[in-house]
Amino acid sequence: MGAYKQFLLLFFYILIASCTPNDQKILPTKTTITESVYSSVTIQPDSLYHAYAAVHGILDKNLIEEGDVVKKETPLVQIINSNPKLNTENAKLSLDLAQKNYNGSAAILSSIQDEIEAATLKLSNDSINYCRQKNLWEQRIGSKVEFDTKKLAYELSESSLNLLKSKYQRTKDELETQLKQAENNYKTSLITTKDFTINSKIHGKVYALYKNPGEIVNTLEPLAAIGSANVFVIEMLVDEVDIVKIKKGQTAVITLDAYNSKVFTAEVSKIYPKKDERNQTFMVEALFDQNPEVLYPGLSGEANIIIDTKKDVLTIPKQYVIDDTKVKTDAGIIEIKIGLQSMDTVEVLSGITTETWIYKPN
Repeated sequence: MGAYKQFLLLFFYILIASCTPNDQKILPTKTTITESVYSSVTIQPDSLYHAYAAVHGILDKNLIEEGDVVKKETPLVQIINSNPKLNTENAKLSLDLAQKNYNGSAAILSSIQDEIEAATLKLSNDSINYCRQKNLWEQRIGSKVEFDTKKLAYELSESSLNLLKSKYQRTKDELETQLKQAENNYKTSLITTKDFTINSKIHGKVYALYKNPGEIVNTLEPLAAIGSANVFVIEMLVDEVDIVKIKKGQTAVITLDAYNSKVFTAEVSKIYPKKDERNQTFMVEALFDQNPEVLYPGLSGEANIIIDTKKDVLTIPKQYVIDDTKVKTDAGIIEIKIGLQSMDTVEVLSGITTETWIYKPN
């Protein structure tokens, strides 16, 4: 009989519990609501870039250390390679030879000029002999053979002089071309030699060196990372469903893992228009209103970009909203119009008032 009583008591307890309403009801309240977009955060120096070699070789030495502050054009890395040096020396020898051929004491043009002077004298002499013989022949003095001989000699001398003048001009043009080519080759070899010293492109700080002396250097692998020493950029990854809400100038509230719960403010400075297809996000940059005391590349954290803020508006908790547009009331399920949304609260524009009891859906 005792067991039967315990069964009846348990039955009535379950019955009473099932009949007791478990709906949680509240009244909407008027308060301030702030809508924001969440994103992850990574800190990077402004103007950060990787320095690459323009040539292949072996790293001779790093001329700076990680953490050094450098000025623009400061040498960073020295690369060695014997081939460019030999090419420069050969180019210099070719240039010297071309200059001597063109305007030196043993110039090719000088010998052709001597030939032209000799041919000019010969032409002058043959011209005199031809004119004298022509006058005699017109007086019927002498023979026709002598006249023809003098005339042929004069014509051959004139033709020879013209050929030498043409040879002189052609040789001069060729030597000028060879000299210009030698100058260009020498200048190119000097530029190539300079490429073996990598200089900084900005005023900034050296954040990383990727090669040690003795290692092979190519044009595909970076040698150093350089960026601003004082200006840091906050890189935020914003989901594609929220990117249309982001605008330059908006305020971002930042927390960094390295600074525990300390809150920093920043301003959105740049929105990259290309979506990262791998994670379906857009890159957004912001700048600190006031930098934290110490910053390092790669520091991570979280951000909330403030979209809009309204005061004294009707709000309800998000967990009381059904299907994004409905709430449960004493009158049943009714439609409401939603405005701003925070992490856990929504603004109600119409459909209910501060006197409408709403119930938390099961």
